[in-house]
Amino acid sequence: MITNTPQKIPLWRDQRFWKIALQAVVLIGVIALFSLLANNLTLNLRKTGGTLFDFGFLDSTAGFGIGESVIPYQPTDPYARVLLAGLLNSLRIMVLGIILTTLLGIAAGVAYFSNNWLVKKISVVYVEIVRNTPLLLQLLFWYGLFLQLPALDQRLNLLNLAFLSKRGIYVPWPMSNLIWIWLGILLVEAIAAFLIWRWQLQVIVEQGQSGQLQQRLMLGLGLAALLIILFGFGWSFPQSTESGVDGGMRLTIEFTTLLIGLVVYTGAYIAEIVRSGIQSVPKGQWEAARSLGLKAGLVMQLVVFPQALRVIIPPLNSQYMNLAKNSSLAIAVAYPDIYNVANTTFNQSGHVVEVMLIIMATYLTINLMISLTMNAFNRSVQLRER
Repeated sequence: MITNTPQKIPLWRDQRFWKIALQAVVLIGVIALFSLLANNLTLNLRKTGGTLFDFGFLDSTAGFGIGESVIPYQPTDPYARVLLAGLLNSLRIMVLGIILTTLLGIAAGVAYFSNNWLVKKISVVYVEIVRNTPLLLQLLFWYGLFLQLPALDQRLNLLNLAFLSKRGIYVPWPMSNLIWIWLGILLVEAIAAFLIWRWQLQVIVEQGQSGQLQQRLMLGLGLAALLIILFGFGWSFPQSTESGVDGGMRLTIEFTTLLIGLVVYTGAYIAEIVRSGIQSVPKGQWEAARSLGLKAGLVMQLVVFPQALRVIIPPLNSQYMNLAKNSSLAIAVAYPDIYNVANTTFNQSGHVVEVMLIIMATYLTINLMISLTMNAFNRSVQLRER
């Protein structure tokens, strides 16, 4: 009886072996290269009498102050504390910037399709001017503009809701002790609204109905959110006094400059992304939506824009990461972000390489988190074939 036993493939002809072997060789080469560079750095530091490569300096006293901080900070605190304060300042700019630039970019992108001639032209002029001038120049423009504000005793009054001066911009601010609970409720409502919106799209596509029930549910959620924001947040309004302004929240000129500069600049690019995404939707989809009796606003909201998201989200991810990286230009307007604080840190401590590694790891981590979030959102809006 003859049995066919499979012959063993020689190791030098096995493709699986060579794939693993080549990856192992590359990995060993990369590790060896970084080890060589680290050893060379250590030797050079010893020869020049410089500081050795270590992160022990983070426990040393910083000895310098910063203009503003989310957490309490004193010059007697260690370098680790001031770097944390700079990181939180950067995150504050990034989070607010992403939210505001999304709203501005979508509004400007949708305005391009407005039947109103003036609204459309304003959108076009805004996009063309902002996209064709450098961000640094725009930041300096806004900084110079805010520096022209009057002194605190001659502050500008905006309907008793905000005050503008060189000391900063005073705006209303929520002061409720239950603010985090209300924010959690708003987050739940936002998730519910997104699910209802997806349900409404399914009803329109599969049943050819306008989804009036879903519209009423979303309207109810919107009214509930509005009531929470108006009455649940416990707003503190700025009040004009003889000595200055009490109450509310003071936004420094540096913070306001950086925030507005990043929002206006990135918003122009997002507007172009939104415009191109909307134009990618076939005209037949517009006509089919109108044939269902949907108004122009509902056509954009329920039919066109959801389909455009598949084109919008991938480049939108890049713009969010660009905003996070461009926030490092805060040094131009003296805002104490992570890069600005780190710049002072390595000048004083002499640990340039260590501080640069901290900065690189910080921006890399933030951008990876943005990318992971946007990729998950992108998968949720893609068409699923049956």
